[in-house]
Amino acid sequence: MKLLALDTSSEGCSAALLIDGSMTERFELAPRGHTRLLMPMVRELLAEQGLAPAELDAMAFACGPGSFTGLRIATGVVQGLAYGLDVPVVPVSSLAAVAADASARFSLAEGDGIAVAFDARMGEIYWACYVCRAGQPELIGDEQVCAPEALSLASGVSSWTGVGRGWVLQDTFPADVTGAMNNIDDSLVPRASRVAGIAAQAFREGRGVAAAQAQPVYIRDEVAWKKLPGR
Repeated sequence: MKLLALDTSSEGCSAALLIDGSMTERFELAPRGHTRLLMPMVRELLAEQGLAPAELDAMAFACGPGSFTGLRIATGVVQGLAYGLDVPVVPVSSLAAVAADASARFSLAEGDGIAVAFDARMGEIYWACYVCRAGQPELIGDEQVCAPEALSLASGVSSWTGVGRGWVLQDTFPADVTGAMNNIDDSLVPRASRVAGIAAQAFREGRGVAAAQAQPVYIRDEVAWKKLPGR
């Protein structure tokens, strides 16, 4: 399998190339540099492996939630490339990518929980709870956006790790949420290598979509729409 993954959903900008189980990645923290950096990263990765774009089997990207501008950048690039190459695209949750990073970094055990928090601005948090299953994060419930004081943990999990930039705001989280954490790492941001790892499994399961169906997931817009009168 030859899969190219992109992420521009946060201040990090990254591209990763997965070839038959071997991963290479370019990553840089550059809050305003996504447009400038992303395509050179892609070209470098392909050249380094001597791979032509036409040899790719699939593409993947972190579809959100995250920076609205960043999500549009990755979506536009992945759609353009995938359409031209006629390959499927695998959208991957940005929150799941960070959960996968946490699972590996902390060597979490089967059944351990991961609480991922991103700063959604406007006094809100992007939030999702995962449990480790066979080495992969499995979403419990739904991804959501809410006020910090409204956060809650999924039941049935006894060991928790909190990750993601949103944890810099942990002083505003409920005491029972912060008190349940064994570890907290507020430095983790989505990375294309973790997107690629999740996408590879999804691709093998036939969960790729056509380029036109590769859309960003904002969560906030979806919630606001559902709150409109009559919805």
